[in-house]
Amino acid sequence: MRVSDFRLPVVFLLVTVAIDALGIGLILPVMPDLIGEVSHRGLSGAAMWGGVLATVYAAMQFLFAPLLGALSDAVGRRPVLLSTLGLMVIDYVVMAYTQSLPVLLIARTIGGFAAATHSTAFAAMADLSPPEKRTQSFGLIGAAFGLGFVLGPTIGGLLGEFGTRAPFWLAAALAGANTVLGFWAFPETNPHHNRRRFRAREANPFGAFRALSKMPGIRRGLTILFLYHVAFAVYPAVWAFFGHARFGWGASVIGISLGIFGISYAAVQAGIIRLLLRRFGESGTALFGLICAGVAFALIPFIEDGRLVLALTPVAALGGTLGPAVQGMMSQSLTPDRQGALQGVLTSTAALASVVSPLIMTSVFAAFTAPGRDAFPGAPFLVSLALIFAATALLLLGRSLRPSPA
Repeated sequence: MRVSDFRLPVVFLLVTVAIDALGIGLILPVMPDLIGEVSHRGLSGAAMWGGVLATVYAAMQFLFAPLLGALSDAVGRRPVLLSTLGLMVIDYVVMAYTQSLPVLLIARTIGGFAAATHSTAFAAMADLSPPEKRTQSFGLIGAAFGLGFVLGPTIGGLLGEFGTRAPFWLAAALAGANTVLGFWAFPETNPHHNRRRFRAREANPFGAFRALSKMPGIRRGLTILFLYHVAFAVYPAVWAFFGHARFGWGASVIGISLGIFGISYAAVQAGIIRLLLRRFGESGTALFGLICAGVAFALIPFIEDGRLVLALTPVAALGGTLGPAVQGMMSQSLTPDRQGALQGVLTSTAALASVVSPLIMTSVFAAFTAPGRDAFPGAPFLVSLALIFAATALLLLGRSLRPSPA
């Protein structure tokens, strides 16, 4: 593949992941108003329903990411990516029209399935990258996710001033434009000689977990990533409600605050992680990310000035170096014909965390902000801190997640 051929496919993959992140971040600033509009509930009730919607979205990713990853190993990356992008366009249009909480729930279900293609994008990036460069390439994917996290809350916050449905029309247009780009510029990256027969037992999350977790180092890596993702999911789960309760922020300020986080996260993934990898290696970079995340989660609950919380954002974003470092170590331990399966399991791991975390975090938030008691809206961040401690201890149990050549 020529260099000129490499660039457009990579752009398409990065935009695809950015749109996946957009689907998560877009709804966050308008979530309190949107749920209140369709359900007529107060802040605590809206927070609980917000947790349900986030859980359903993540549950679909958990259930179907291995299926899409296994399909991409068998039939190729291109048909999987393009078909799910088209489905995402439909999802955004439905969300733009709905005036019903059940329909909103169905739309989030469709969106979660479509966003499960995240695993296929990672597998395609692995196809396009030499093994020694995969961690950096996965960092680019992380940067694209950060960019989507910038655009999603920013668009949601700014357009939310014109109505809770306005952001979804723009998201539908972006997804549609990327689908057209994919038809035109994205070739198949998984050649026929690297494909393998579709295995039903690896097309469900439980079978895929069993198959891959038998390999040395993979199980511990998946556990570390699961704890990390549960901890970091506190941001999409409760940040809008936390900002509203703690600082009185509206949709636009919440969108800006999440945009600052996304910019910081993208900068870490696109550039800073390369410096850390050269200095500390993959294991050291993973440990560095856990330390930064722990510092942020320890301080956020007790800061009373919203400006100081925003100033702490780059430290929190540095915690994102853990994911690509651990993912890169595991990817290098597997053969090309199993990259889709691995990325499907990794996506399911993140999705399972996103199933569990919103229910935990929103329940803790609701309990500590319920009428009749002293409000402590930062309590969910202390739960995240405990999870980071557990992930750090597990990482330190061994020197490397990468198995030996044998």
